[in-house]
Parts: sequence; structure tokens; C-alpha cells
Amino acid sequence: MPHSVTLSNLSWSTPDGRPLFSDLNIVFGSERAGLVGRNGVGKTTLLNLIAGDLSPASGSVAAPAGIHILRQSVQVAEGDTVADLFGARDALALIERAQAGTATLEELADIDWMLEPNIEAALARFGLSIPLSTSLAQLSGGQRTRAALAAHVYHAPDFLILDEPTNNLDRDGRAAVIELLAGWRQGAIVVSHDRELLENVDAIVELTSLGISRYGGNWNHYRERKALELAAARHDLADAQKRLGEVERKAQETTERQARRDGAGKRKAAEGGMPRISAGGRAMRAEQTGGEKAAAASRMAGEARADVSAARDRLEVLDPFKVSLPSTGLVASRTVLRLDKVTAGYAIDAPVLSDLSLAMTGPERLAVIGSNGTGKTTLLSVITGGLAPLSGSVRVEVPCAFLDQKVSLLQPQLSIRDNFMRLNPGASENACRAALARFMFRGDASLRQVGQLSGGQMLRAGLACVLGGERPPQLLILDEPTNHLDLDSIAAVEAGLVAYDGALLVVSHDETFLEAIGITRRFLLGAPLGA
Repeated sequence: MPHSVTLSNLSWSTPDGRPLFSDLNIVFGSERAGLVGRNGVGKTTLLNLIAGDLSPASGSVAAPAGIHILRQSVQVAEGDTVADLFGARDALALIERAQAGTATLEELADIDWMLEPNIEAALARFGLSIPLSTSLAQLSGGQRTRAALAAHVYHAPDFLILDEPTNNLDRDGRAAVIELLAGWRQGAIVVSHDRELLENVDAIVELTSLGISRYGGNWNHYRERKALELAAARHDLADAQKRLGEVERKAQETTERQARRDGAGKRKAAEGGMPRISAGGRAMRAEQTGGEKAAAASRMAGEARADVSAARDRLEVLDPFKVSLPSTGLVASRTVLRLDKVTAGYAIDAPVLSDLSLAMTGPERLAVIGSNGTGKTTLLSVITGGLAPLSGSVRVEVPCAFLDQKVSLLQPQLSIRDNFMRLNPGASENACRAALARFMFRGDASLRQVGQLSGGQMLRAGLACVLGGERPPQLLILDEPTNHLDLDSIAAVEAGLVAYDGALLVVSHDETFLEAIGITRRFLLGAPLGA
């Protein structure tokens, strides 16, 4: 099949030998496939295997030569410019020499005079109007992602792989990616939690601990199918538990009947009602029969328990984790945050924020929005004390917690459990384990080192440590919280934040998420570089 990606009996294990997935078999053809799955299940690893950056433990990957992959974060080397993303530095330098009259006749024959306007048109498609000599380090993360997307599309790949392409993108950038995918006619695999984006795919491919499955249709069709599967899994678990109970009850009844018969036979033999040899023979036959029945009952019970375990595992894969939060005790009239005429930035002569004032009262839900490069990260740094304002004042009036995109409040060398105890010093061991279990870190999972977690697992651990204590903070600040969460986790976090009764300040471009958590006000920041 031309321009397709084929996985055949593909297996891969982590460096410490833990199997991540095994015997995957699937073909991605000339279609737009959304690859979904819970955090840590191996989606990015699978993309790296397809791209050839990792080697399979067993099995094989067949992929076209003209395959392009957009990573979650664009790597920037010192001195790299926008032109380098397009591989056009030398060609653009040649054009400059030709315009200056210093190019040779041989060089002039190789010049593509439309190169610069074609690249500029590709950038404009993703909302960028910047010189090709612009340093990548000067761009925000979202602007770098836009430029990288433009470069990939410019080269017209046979097959396109996008790993969370809308992470860090503003509303216009997200719209450009959605438009790109809607009109894409080559093969594409998109790892994403963006529900708007996934409405524009031809199939959803789900990777779980049980394997890989294809669902024809877009996101809504997939959710309908999953709801039916979840109901069936719950029914299967209930049936398996019922069968196990019946098997155990019958086994107990058989054991009790045999014990009564054995007791009656022993009493009759003791009373002299039968010859000793006959009594011994009957006892031997009774023991054999009892042993056979016991073995059969044990086998049936083992099979029933295996059915229960399999049904429970299936339900665990299908059922999203749930979040419940205690009250913060915040009253409606309480001022939680106030900024008065704040000017801030990294250079006095070029502030990012100028004369900005903002106040939040009571359990208000505020979304800070704006294009990439308008200063949203700077604003959060000022509010949380990471950056002192150049002028003006900032006052946080209530207990506050901040979860940035890297979840920096967690110490990577410590376990999740130790981080919880560090951030909640008065908590008991039982309270700690119960809080972490609510966020799906049960048993030994709570002892995992934070530095070994995936991005989504790390955010979930951060939420557990911050919100799992006896009294959650009255102001919660989140920076792009959905960027690294899987789709089930996003749904659970949305449900938890709806139940959260404190003040919420969120930086997010995910409109579906903002609507779900009941944002009551939006605060718009100004114009970005290159807009």
C-alpha cells in the first residue's frame, strides 16, 4: 500500500525491561487517524518507532521515506533562525549574494527566486508574518510550533505525524491546524487531546494496556462507541462476580455435604455396622471422590476468578479516573487577587506588560487569553512571585497554589508519596495514600519517582499533591492544564474543577475545556510579535 505505515507484531519495552506494548498490528493508510490513549501508555514512543528514532524489541515498522514528524516541543539550537526550520539558510544566502552581484554563473543557475515568497506564504497560513532571519529563541513556544508546522506542510510530505500539535497554540493557531487537517489528503497520524481537532479525523486509533484498536469515524462517534463498551464492561464484571459467588457457594455446599457423609460413615464404622475392610474401602473411595470434587471446585473457582480479573482490567481501561475535592471555605466577598498598574518584563525599556490592573473576588473563574507572545506567562510569573514587577503592586490575599506546565512544585528526585508529604506536612500516611489513590496512584504507583513520569502523569501527581490535602488552596492558578493530559483525564479534571469551590485563574486556549469548567470572565492580553 503506497504512503502507508504498517506495524507488524510490534513490541517495545522500557530500558528497565518493563513491557510497554506487545504484538501491535495495524495499518495507517491515506487517512487522517487520531491516536489516543491514557498518559504513559506509549503514544509518543509509538511515534518514535514509526519515525525510526527507536528500534522495536520485536516486530517491524514499514513507513514511507517521505515521512515528517512534528514533536511536542520544537528543539532550538543556538543561532537557529526561522529559515533553518525550512532548511533554507544556504539557499536564501545565495539569493542575497545574487542580489548583491557576488554570485557565480553556476550558482545563479540553481537559484529559486520564489523561495522566500513561498516560505512567507507558508508562514502566513499559520498566522505568522516575521522575517526569515528571526531567531527561533526569540519566538514563544506557540510561535515556534506554528513555524515548524508551516515548514512541514511546505515540504509536502507523503505522510505527516503530529504529536500534540495544538499544545501552546493560541486560538488562531489552533484554528489553522484544524483547517490544515480538515483539508489534508495524504496519510496523517495525530496524537492529540484536542477534541475540536479530533472531529476532523477519519478514524480514532486507541492505544491501551490491552493493545491497539481502530474506531471508524471522528471523536463524537468514538465516544458513543466507548460509552457502549463501558456499559458492556460493567455488565460483564457484574456477571463474572455473580458467577464467582455461585461457584464459591456450590463449592462450600459440596464440601459441607462431603464432610457430613464422611462423619456419618466414620460413626457407622465405629459402631460396628460394617466389616473393617469394607469400611476402609468406602473411606478410601470417599476420599478419592472428595478429592476429585475439591479439585474440580478449585479449578472452577480459579476460572471464575480469572474471568473477574479480566473483566475488572477491561473496566479499568475504559473507566476514567474520578476526582472529588473538599471545600476551600472561600467566601464570596473575599478579594483573592489584586494587581494595580503593574508594568513588568525583562527589560525596563521594553516591558511585556504595561500599566495592567486586575482584581478577582470570591470563587470567580477567570481565563487569561491572548495570542502567543502577548505576555500570559509573564503575567503568571508576576502573580506567583517568580518575577518582580518593574512598577505597580501585586497582592495575593488567600492561600494559593500554582501548577505550571512543568509542574515545578514537585521535586523530580522524590516519589509522588514523598512529594505529597512534603507539601502536606500534617497529613497521615493513610490520608496521603487515600488522596493519591483518588488520582489513580494506588499502591506501589505512589512510590514512583516524579522524574520518571510522563507529562500527563506529572500533572496528575501535581493535582493530587495540591488538591488532595485536607483543605485545598482558595486560589488555584493553572497554566495550560490540558496540554499534557489524556482525554479521559481532561474529562475527570473538568469534573473536579466544576466541584472546586475556590477561585480559579486559568491560562488556556482550549475553548472546550474553558466552557466545561464554567469560566465566568475572560481577560484579554495585547498583540504579539509578528501578528
